[in-house]
Amino acid sequence: MTAGINAGELFRLVRKGLDVRGVRAHTKRPFRFLLCGDPALVAEFRALLLAGHDDGVVPLEAAATLETFTSERSVDLSPNDARCIIFLGARGDAPSTTLASLRYAKLPMFAVTVDESAQPSGPASAPAAGTWAEYVVPAISREALRGKLFAHLIDVCAGVEIAVGRNLPALRETVAAKLTRDAASNALKIALASAVVDHVPLVGIVLGALASAGDTVAITGLQMMLLLHIEAAYGKDPDVQRIWRLLPVVGGGFGWRMLARELSGFIPVAGIAIKGAIAYAGTIVVGEGVTFYYEHGRHMSRGQAAALYERTKNDALAFARDVIARFKRS
Repeated sequence: MTAGINAGELFRLVRKGLDVRGVRAHTKRPFRFLLCGDPALVAEFRALLLAGHDDGVVPLEAAATLETFTSERSVDLSPNDARCIIFLGARGDAPSTTLASLRYAKLPMFAVTVDESAQPSGPASAPAAGTWAEYVVPAISREALRGKLFAHLIDVCAGVEIAVGRNLPALRETVAAKLTRDAASNALKIALASAVVDHVPLVGIVLGALASAGDTVAITGLQMMLLLHIEAAYGKDPDVQRIWRLLPVVGGGFGWRMLARELSGFIPVAGIAIKGAIAYAGTIVVGEGVTFYYEHGRHMSRGQAAALYERTKNDALAFARDVIARFKRS
């Protein structure tokens, strides 16, 4: 952090750039999951995704995001908001024929096979539009589905993740993880760009301080928007006043960015990677910290946050060094 900007000035600058209206708009973006297959499993899956709303009351708009259809009724694609087709069945139900007939929809198709004797399994990535992939699970439960299936469902919901979390509580933790990863990647890019400027002769002398101040405001703003996004995904109306109570989470990231600058000053080449890594890790801790708060009703302990930070820092540092190595070779 440059000497010209203190914490109070920083948050005043950041607050001006927070787009609360935009977050509200994201919560209302339309989407649908189309469900078919075994009626009992479809009903169980539907109930799981919708469970967790305040007071146990499922809003009509949330229920409308899950549309059930049968082989006797064609899929209604007139509103262009369907994100995927999910077939649910037991071993031997052979979804291939059903899903092959739905290729015209040009949607990713998830075939969920329930087998009590099986371990959860699935493909490495979500199916492409017009294709299907099988996910084997022992039961229709959050624990069994939260791995690959939930993660891949959110992967095909680019642009409507916040609305998905708000309407389908079972997916909120997965949505928050995706929002956090995306924000951390953007923080890494900002930090690397700033660090490169700092280490270019003459340009670094002229623009270094401005770049450092600019990336602090940009990354802090990005982290504050992440807090608003995750709050909205957890069913809270975006409110800048309310997120001040979560500032201890952001404060940790603020301190790590200061450390990154010190390290980059002492280690000119590796410092670029270190700066990017700590920006990435700090943002991961912000996102996972606020997610933990909404999942458990309390902040992470210092020990939990420190362990998370060390893990993400090491992962990000390896990635950032690889980026720098490829940059040098180009």
